[in-house]
Amino acid sequence: MSKRFSQRQIRWAVFAAAASSCGVLFLPVPALAHASDRGHVLLLPTNYYLAGGAFAVAASFLVLSLVPADALGRLWRRRLPLMTFGDGARVAVSLLSFALFAVLVAAGFWGSRDPLSNPLPLTIWTLLWTGMTLAQGVFGNLWSWLNPWYGPWWIVTRLTGRQDAGRRMPSWLGYWPAFLLFLGFAWFELIYPAPDDPSKLAIAAGGYWLLSFVLMLVFGHDGWSSRGEFLSVFFSMLARFSLLDRNEAGRLSLCWPGAKLLDAQPLPLSGAAFLLLALSSVSFDGLMRTFLWLGLNGINPLELPGRTAMVGINSLGLVATFLLLAFLFGVSILVGRWLAGSHIALDQLGGLLVWSIVPIALAYHLAHYLTDLLVNGQYALVALSDPLGLGWDLFGSAHMSVTAGIAAGAEAAWWLWNIQAALIVGGHVLAVLVAHAAASRLGRAMQQAILLQLPLTALMVAYTLFGLWLLATPTAG
Repeated sequence: MSKRFSQRQIRWAVFAAAASSCGVLFLPVPALAHASDRGHVLLLPTNYYLAGGAFAVAASFLVLSLVPADALGRLWRRRLPLMTFGDGARVAVSLLSFALFAVLVAAGFWGSRDPLSNPLPLTIWTLLWTGMTLAQGVFGNLWSWLNPWYGPWWIVTRLTGRQDAGRRMPSWLGYWPAFLLFLGFAWFELIYPAPDDPSKLAIAAGGYWLLSFVLMLVFGHDGWSSRGEFLSVFFSMLARFSLLDRNEAGRLSLCWPGAKLLDAQPLPLSGAAFLLLALSSVSFDGLMRTFLWLGLNGINPLELPGRTAMVGINSLGLVATFLLLAFLFGVSILVGRWLAGSHIALDQLGGLLVWSIVPIALAYHLAHYLTDLLVNGQYALVALSDPLGLGWDLFGSAHMSVTAGIAAGAEAAWWLWNIQAALIVGGHVLAVLVAHAAASRLGRAMQQAILLQLPLTALMVAYTLFGLWLLATPTAG
C-alpha cells in the first residue's frame, strides 16, 4: 500500500478534500432564523455555519494528517482508578425503579390528563429519553442498574428455579429485534398523533414492559437485553462514550471520552443499522418541523394541519431518512476501501467504523432536546411530587415555580444555540478521532488508515453542517 501512495500524496488528498469542503462553506447562503418549540425566534447569521463547518474541516484535516493513531491509542487507554464496588445492590435498585414505573403507569391511567402535569410523559420523553441519555454518555451504563426488568426477573427466576434461560436467542437474529422495536418507538414518538396522551402512553409503556419481561424469561435477562430490548442496546452503546469505566472486577476508573470505543468489536449489519437509525430518527425529528420539509410536501407552515394529517408523509420520511443515511454510510465505506486498496471484508470494515457514529448520535441527541430538558425537566420535578394529583408533595417540589423563560428571549437563545452548536461540532471532532483510531486497527500503514476513513470523514463534515442547519432553520409547531 505504501508503494502505491506516498505520504505526500496522502496529505495532498486530504488537503484537496478539505479545500473542497471549505469552498462549499464560503458559497453565499441566506441567513435563516430558528423558531423553537417555545416560539421564540433566533436570528442567526450565516457566519455561524461558516465558523462551525470550517472548524470541523480543519479539525478533521489535523487529525488525519498530524495525529499518530498509535499515540492516540496510548493516550486513550490511560485510566485513573477511583473505587471498587460490586453488584450487590443492583436487584434493590431495579426493584425501586420497577415500583416507580408502576406508579407512573398508574398515573398515566388515573392522573392528570395534562401532559405537562402528568409525570408519565414527562418522565419518559424528558427524564428518560433525554436525561438518561446524557447520564449514560457521562457516567456510564447506569441503565443496567436502573432498568425496571432486572429486579423482577431475578425474583421470578429464583422462585421458579430457572436462573438460566431455557433457550438462547438465535444468532441470525442479530440486533434486528432491537432495530424493529426502536423503529416502532421512534414512530410512536415522532409520527403517532398523541404520544403525550397519558393513557395511551401508559398502554404503550406497560405493554412494552410486559413484552420485554416475557422475552427475558424466555431468553434470559442478558440475552434479551444485549440484542433485543432497544433501550438497553441504545444506552449500552452510548455508555462506551462515557467518562467512567467499570471493569469485570467492579473497579471504577476515570477515562477519556470515547476511550471504551477503542476496544469495541465490529458490529454486525443489524448493529450498524441500529446505530444509524438512532442518529437518523433524531435528525428526522428536527427535519420534519422545518419549513423546507413542510414546503416539499405542499404544506403551508403557517397553517399546519396537525400530526394526524401527516402520518403517512412523516412515516415515509422517517424510513427514507434512515435509508439515505445508511446509503451514504455504505458508499463512504466502499469508496474508502477502494481508495485504500484494502481487501478487508465490508462487514468488518463497516461494523468497526460505525462506532464513530456514537459521539455524533449522542451530541446531536443532546443538542436537539436541550431546550426540552431545561423546561420540561422542571415540569417533571413538579409532577413527580404529586404523581396521582392527590395533593401530595413527596419531594418538596410540587409547588415549585417553573421558569419557562430559561429558554426564551434573545440572550437565552444566544447561549442555547452556542451550546448546541458546540455539542455538534465537538461530537464531530470526537467521531473523527474514533474513526481514526478504528481505521488504524485495519490499515497496515498510516496512509492506508487515512484513505480508509477519508470518505467517512467527509460525510461527518456534511452531517455537522446539516445538524447546524437543523438547529437554525425556521420550524413550525
